[in-house]
Amino acid sequence: MTDKLEMREVYCNSLVEAAATDERIVVVEADLMNCIKTGPFKKAYPDRFFNVGIAEANMVGVSAGLATCGKIPFCSSFGTFATRRCFDQVFISVAYSRQNVKIVGTDPGICAEINGGTHMPLEDMGIMRGVPHMLCVEPTDSAMLKKLMPQIIAYNGATYIRLQRKKAETVYNDGDDFDLFKAKKVYSGKDATIIASGIMVAKAVEARNILKEKGYDVAVVNTFTWKPIDEAAIIEAAEKTGAIVVAENHNIRNGLYSAVAEVVVANRPVPMESVAVADEFGEVGKMPYLAEKFHLTVDDIVEKTLKAIKRK
Repeated sequence: MTDKLEMREVYCNSLVEAAATDERIVVVEADLMNCIKTGPFKKAYPDRFFNVGIAEANMVGVSAGLATCGKIPFCSSFGTFATRRCFDQVFISVAYSRQNVKIVGTDPGICAEINGGTHMPLEDMGIMRGVPHMLCVEPTDSAMLKKLMPQIIAYNGATYIRLQRKKAETVYNDGDDFDLFKAKKVYSGKDATIIASGIMVAKAVEARNILKEKGYDVAVVNTFTWKPIDEAAIIEAAEKTGAIVVAENHNIRNGLYSAVAEVVVANRPVPMESVAVADEFGEVGKMPYLAEKFHLTVDDIVEKTLKAIKRK
């Protein structure tokens, strides 16, 4: 089942709602307001909406400047442009300068679909995870995004939000609660743990159900905040199940697998397997094709989980 609202609609609605009581909130766009659907914010608060044109580095610089004046800027673009294209401005003007800027990168990984390899951010979280003190978050669905937005606004610091623009597969309900800095356990288990994020969470749940039919009891943990990662949840998973599979819509290099492995190796080494893009560039295609191409399917998660269990 998919969400009723697109993630970008929930993102904008949350900003409009929060801005009604917090005049510090502003939106900065690089001429993508139609793609990211921030038009309602512009209509509601025209004096707090800034379109800098197709100039992403300038967008980040303007956002940093607004932050120095006490504003809370949300600036957004496609994930490739929000990270690769303006990395120096992100690093120096925002992070190094300790500015409270929220950077939104849309169409993560294979979600870029027919925009192709040039617009397919398979390395964006790796880039931002390497920036000191950068908070890196990937909301799973609309229910989670709605609950996380007030926490992201309240957090005082540089933030990268990896946002699926369109409708996500529904994993949570509106009544569910989330802690920005705590992983969310979806299912408990004893044979292995699948640690997933973004579009891979729904696939991890489906893989768990298939494994259950095969006689395996597998846990699923949603690590939606990649940095700072919930080390306690990862250590607990390693201790309780003795095997970990990391599923991410991202390059295996410096992504979620790397972040989890850093914790596992230092605290509780166990067999680990990865379902991720194997150090490749993106390409044009629809998500089902791309998932097959880059081995990001439910069957891939099942296969890697069985392999991790066997290695125990």
